Amino acid sequence: MKKAMLITLMVLAVGAFAVAQLQNPTTDVLGAHLNYGRGCAACHAPHSGALGNGISTSDPNTGNIALWGQDVQPLLGQSFITGQSEHGSYTLSFPASWQNGTSDPAVTGTMLCLSCHDGNLAKGSHMNNAVYEVLPGTYGSNPIPTLLGNNGAGQIGDYLNDHPVGDNATVGCGGQYDWDCTIAANGKILMNGPNSSKFVTNYGFFVSTKAFNNLPTVQCTTCHNQHLMNVVKVSASNSGLPPGNYATMFFIRAPYNPASGIGGSNQTAQFCRQCHGGEANEMNGGLTIPTTF
Repeated sequence: MKKAMLITLMVLAVGAFAVAQLQNPTTDVLGAHLNYGRGCAACHAPHSGALGNGISTSDPNTGNIALWGQDVQPLLGQSFITGQSEHGSYTLSFPASWQNGTSDPAVTGTMLCLSCHDGNLAKGSHMNNAVYEVLPGTYGSNPIPTLLGNNGAGQIGDYLNDHPVGDNATVGCGGQYDWDCTIAANGKILMNGPNSSKFVTNYGFFVSTKAFNNLPTVQCTTCHNQHLMNVVKVSASNSGLPPGNYATMFFIRAPYNPASGIGGSNQTAQFCRQCHGGEANEMNGGLTIPTTF
């Protein structure tokens, strides 16, 4: 009887835990990208590109790609060094004309993002340089900046303290810091090793790498879904977690909530481990360690 009751309690606890992971959004999913009520048109101007948003630009192609309504002219032809570390630095380069760079994933995956989130060369409009989400006081006393090239710390033009992005920032398989995965001929990451496939069961694989020269590259949109700030859809195709809508923050395209207040939560670490497999539980003998929300 006691054994049966214990099993029942365990089942109920697991069921309650699964339900607690799921959370439908309570505010508009576009979040900060509502742009003070201007909504989609702030980025995708239906007419005249940046000029249609009242932004002065000398870009002759403004708005021709994705109806983009921000000024990318200051970024064209620029190169930055991002993410300098013990493993080397990564050069982020943009084409001289974005009309000639439509096949370059750095254009739509990073350059368009920096047209608002740079703050150094490209002065993004309607930006306060602070995260939109409300975080608990224990998270930190200072607002978290949202600009890369001018983060408010007097380091204008410094991109070394930002995560590497661009066509030279690639994800590998089989190395010291990588998953036991496979890179397909088209640059897609296949999480098909015994450890990587188990990670997909324990958490999932939500990142969106963009291929360049048949290699998966890290762009801004690899980690961020610019259209969904507070929710991510989990399905059987990308995760072993119970399907449904999960809470996220900062437009992260996976279950991610550092403000959950739960000390044992490892969901933010799990998000990073999607690319940094060498530091994952599964690659270090922890095949049965679950994602704790």
